[in-house]
Amino acid sequence: MDHMQHFAYGPITPIAAYVMSFIGSFLGLRCATRARADTGTGRLSWVVCAALAIGGAGIWVMHFVAMLGFGVDGTEIRYDVWLTIASAVLAVVIVGIGMFLVVVFGGRRAWILLPAGVVTGVGVAAMHYAGMAAMEMSARVSYDETWVVLSVLVAVAAATAALWFGVRLRGLPATIGAAAVMGLAVSGMHYSGMVGMHVEVVPGLSEPSGATAGQLLVPSLVVVGVLAVVLVSIVSTSPDEDEMNRIAELQRILEERRRGTAAPGAPPRG
Repeated sequence: MDHMQHFAYGPITPIAAYVMSFIGSFLGLRCATRARADTGTGRLSWVVCAALAIGGAGIWVMHFVAMLGFGVDGTEIRYDVWLTIASAVLAVVIVGIGMFLVVVFGGRRAWILLPAGVVTGVGVAAMHYAGMAAMEMSARVSYDETWVVLSVLVAVAAATAALWFGVRLRGLPATIGAAAVMGLAVSGMHYSGMVGMHVEVVPGLSEPSGATAGQLLVPSLVVVGVLAVVLVSIVSTSPDEDEMNRIAELQRILEERRRGTAAPGAPPRG
């Protein structure tokens, strides 16, 4: 097995990767709190925003920030662009499915939360290994089955926690704490998967083609940066969960009064 370097730039890449995961998780959880209080197309829109934040920034971009510090002596590492893009789509779609299940069908119920967590966690792990399969280098890659299983279990635990937080959390401090925990869990999943990776450089193999991690990351960070600014603007200018519940209650009362069926003691109009 050839020498692998996971932290070529010291602590910079794991710290930066964790920060990306934290930011994505925080924005996603803030969107999830709106989703559970909204209805109809509004709820679906918030679920999509949460999936883009958690799946895109919190998981996929975190993966490639961490990969900036990965190297193998004796070979250059490049990435298949289309397979890499597919792994990003996979992360967003899987997180979206899990978030949709728990928000729409009631994530407080274990029979919904646990299967949704398993599906989402396996999807997150699949994104990781799809991203690793996109690597092209003059080497053969294999994985230790024990570490693969462990990384999948960590991904399932992280996903279940994310979905649980998404349907239960209230308030900014709780969301910050949950995002911090999720960032650690996602990073733990990534590095536990990397520990089980074995690389054997094979002289004479064709030179790798594709894009470098940096070439993939720069446009990705631009897109994620714009997305983050948009999400922050939307979240900061939209009513929070309590306000949305009060608005919904007021609309219900007004509708009852319009129909002449308001309960005794309901506040008068005006």
